[in-house]
Amino acid sequence: MPLALTINGLESQAPLGASLFACAESIGVRVPTSCQMQGKCKECMVEVTEGMDCLSPPTPEERHLNGTFRLSCRTLVASDTGHIRCHTMRRGHMRIESGAVGLPTRARDIDRPSGIADAAAPAHGIAMDLGTTTIVLRLFDLSTGALIADASFENPQRFGGSDVMSRIHYDTLHPGKLLRRTLAGYLSHAIEEFPVDPQTIREMVVVGNSTMRDLFFRQNVWSIGQSPYRSITEIQMAEGTRATTSLTETGRRCLLPIHPQGRVYGAPIVSGHVGADAAACMLAIDLAHEDRMVAIMDIGTNTELIVGNRHRILAASCPAGPAFEGGAIACGMPALDGAVEDVTLLDDGTFRLRVIGDVAPQGICGSGLVSLMSELLRTGRMNQMGRFHDEERRITLDPEHDIFFLESDVNELAQAKGANVAGLHVVLSNYGIDFDDIDVFYLAGGFGRHMTVAASQRVGLIPCIPESRIVQVGNAAIEGASMALLSAAKRDEMESLVRQVEHCRLETHPRFFDFFVEGCQFKPISSIHEVAG
Repeated sequence: MPLALTINGLESQAPLGASLFACAESIGVRVPTSCQMQGKCKECMVEVTEGMDCLSPPTPEERHLNGTFRLSCRTLVASDTGHIRCHTMRRGHMRIESGAVGLPTRARDIDRPSGIADAAAPAHGIAMDLGTTTIVLRLFDLSTGALIADASFENPQRFGGSDVMSRIHYDTLHPGKLLRRTLAGYLSHAIEEFPVDPQTIREMVVVGNSTMRDLFFRQNVWSIGQSPYRSITEIQMAEGTRATTSLTETGRRCLLPIHPQGRVYGAPIVSGHVGADAAACMLAIDLAHEDRMVAIMDIGTNTELIVGNRHRILAASCPAGPAFEGGAIACGMPALDGAVEDVTLLDDGTFRLRVIGDVAPQGICGSGLVSLMSELLRTGRMNQMGRFHDEERRITLDPEHDIFFLESDVNELAQAKGANVAGLHVVLSNYGIDFDDIDVFYLAGGFGRHMTVAASQRVGLIPCIPESRIVQVGNAAIEGASMALLSAAKRDEMESLVRQVEHCRLETHPRFFDFFVEGCQFKPISSIHEVAG
């Protein structure tokens, strides 16, 4: 059959010898480039998901790329039959949490917009949540505090790996700050699409985990990947050469199309992998004025956990890996259209699937994986050790679209869950409290917002506390970043909050291994005192 080419879900003409860049351009798909297709800037990456054998071999300019990633300007159509599917590093139709719900009312009180809004010319600002997997931008009028527009997209740095340790390794091995430049290219496109002149954007607040933030600000991230896992800013602060872990740069030095002298503020990190996004979450839930015992858990590639109130705050990071975001799972995928997000196992043994976008299923996202395991446990198709009934190794959910779940997938999810549960146990143990002592349990992030609480408790991902105490808050980090953008007082409050936090290193706790092993089992989370050890 004639060759078919699909880019970002759109059909394109694919003449023999044409570059993928040219094919994308012909249908209006914008691919970043700053070298005009010379193969020098390394920014025009695409991910090829089908038909790699229909393309020209990798060129020397592509030696920094692995697996399915190619430079679109160097990659030529080399066959006149078959099907090529690829997408840019900014896939559309991804479900990304761009806001939060259920925050304390008093947390939203803003004293006044930041001082830069006093300028006579129009002044706008951007709050950015820079996640390992997803990015959210919000554009504000600094004179009124009004939200004008927002944007969200997948982090294009995923060619360097799906987790922070992979990104650190990639950045260390490949000179030229390619991760940063690629991100800057995609951010520039997003900013230029906002309904204001980019030159009027004079203020920006950036939050993210320690690695993502430091990569953005051109910091050396090698030390974050080595024990004791500290940002260079944290090391310098300990040495007395800086007073805060926050960073400030200009728009020009951040390679962004905003005002060249616009101030770009990187919010302070807490410690280690507990980053500026955790600081923003604390601001969003008004932890500085909280008397209740609260916990906030942002489950992701690097789960962050904060427990406490205005009197004492403990925090930890849990290296869960990408399993709950669809990574390392045979049919796993992000929360894009086509992802199974909820599963019901019917009495006749078949599955009823709810799919994002109401389209044919293409894979399973995190909330769907939790729902599926909960149903397998409920019906006895899987036991608490993660083993399938009757020595099954593969469970088919949708034969027509070849959607299946492997026993080896369960092992990946067990490891991720074990890290999260161990983090919960270590932090609460250090605090001297148990799960019943938590008054409010905030589940942050897109995964935490959309997973079913009952299913999550059945598989042992979150504690079995009354559901009335659980708030699926969504993207608290972008709310905190927005507050810090609009209020000088809130920014000072965040700087003060991070200095109060006690950082818990999980691996140093004497019962960490016991907690981890317990957490790898698929059963309701036990009281800390009931864990053997």
